[in-house]
Amino acid sequence: MAQQIHIVEDDVAFGKMLTSFLERKGFNVTVSLSGEKARKTISESNFDLLITDLKLPDDSGLDLLEFSQKISPNTKVILMTGYAEVDTAVKAIKKGALDYISKPFRPEELLMIIEADSQTMESAEEHITEIVESKQPASQPSSEKSKFVIGISEASKKFNEYLKLVGPTDMCVLIQGESGTGKEVAAKAIHNYSSRKDKNFVAVDCGAIPKEIAASEFFGHVKGSFTGAVNDKKGHFEAADGGTLFLDEVGNLSYENQIQLLRALQERRIKPVGSNTEIDVDVRILSATNEDLLKAVSEGKFREDLYHRLNEFSIHIPSLHERKEDLFLFIEYFLNEANKSLGKEVIGLSKEVEEAFKNYAWPGNLRELKNVIKRSVLLANSQLIPLEVIPREVLFSANTKKETVDFSKESNEKQLILNALKEADFNKTKAAKLLNITRKTLYNKLEHYQIEL
Repeated sequence: MAQQIHIVEDDVAFGKMLTSFLERKGFNVTVSLSGEKARKTISESNFDLLITDLKLPDDSGLDLLEFSQKISPNTKVILMTGYAEVDTAVKAIKKGALDYISKPFRPEELLMIIEADSQTMESAEEHITEIVESKQPASQPSSEKSKFVIGISEASKKFNEYLKLVGPTDMCVLIQGESGTGKEVAAKAIHNYSSRKDKNFVAVDCGAIPKEIAASEFFGHVKGSFTGAVNDKKGHFEAADGGTLFLDEVGNLSYENQIQLLRALQERRIKPVGSNTEIDVDVRILSATNEDLLKAVSEGKFREDLYHRLNEFSIHIPSLHERKEDLFLFIEYFLNEANKSLGKEVIGLSKEVEEAFKNYAWPGNLRELKNVIKRSVLLANSQLIPLEVIPREVLFSANTKKETVDFSKESNEKQLILNALKEADFNKTKAAKLLNITRKTLYNKLEHYQIEL
């Protein structure tokens, strides 16, 4: 059955273009031109995916994201943003958005995000089927999936030492770090270092579970225990029995759900919703957050006793900005991943792109880097990723970190020419004005530096 997609975009022409493209790819697509119409449509119909502009005349993409999560929790959301809105887009990821994509973009880039999520869902469904049917003993995902970059920076070395140190224990570990730093990858590494490595590793996004069904998700339910409970269901605790349960964004749990979780951790027993029978479970708990849980405790938003239960050992994942020495190790890793996924043979970055990457702060950390690399590989038509395919926020944010650029100075002339061309959207006349030279002089310099447009 074709996926149902709803697009919220006030630009009529752009919305029609996306609709036509996605329909040719086999999706069923509807469009709303305003937030008001979108809310009405979302309330009346079920969609697999909501694609919304971040800024609408009468609404906000972030508000629509929250509205969709309440009305239709299973609907995935992709935010379309302007290049200057990357910080807001990162907030959207924290709130549960599937991804964000910066305008202007090619429809193929959007399709890549949708298809990547579909592949992830198919893999998850296959894994769940194996657990429910018990056709074979549960096993750790393949080594291909559990690989991670060790890193050479001092911050990475200390971080990896902690993973190896706490891995063989049964301690509850609280993993802290910015969004996109790879907290689930770290949790899997801890699991792999433990004696539970041959048992299940179950990851749960606490921020994506509505509080009304959290008990069912964690502890399961029996048939007929509430409206919609047409079959018995195993909860995450039972699915992870003998192995590891990873609670991502644990700070998003409601106070009531925190009490239920605390009881399960203390007694190591759970009771499915609607059942009178308790089940013993042997589960190691790893949790993660990008919030300040101690502050949440002091404000009464997070239980202090649960915090201490989860935080028998804490690990801070360094941001990408804190381990700049590792940047190109991650680039190489994600480049290989992208080539394999897209069937391409891009071997690296051009020197100009390398410089832009080094100067960029990477607020979205590894998740952002991975996305930028994959999209750049998709768009690249040469062995080296050129400057033209790099998202505007990466280039412009890199430039704003430098002193005000004087386009007439002679040092680093080639880079200045490339920057001017990029800022002028590759209009040579405008670029020449930015550089304070004539158009003829610009052509001579393009030929001298072998810059092809």
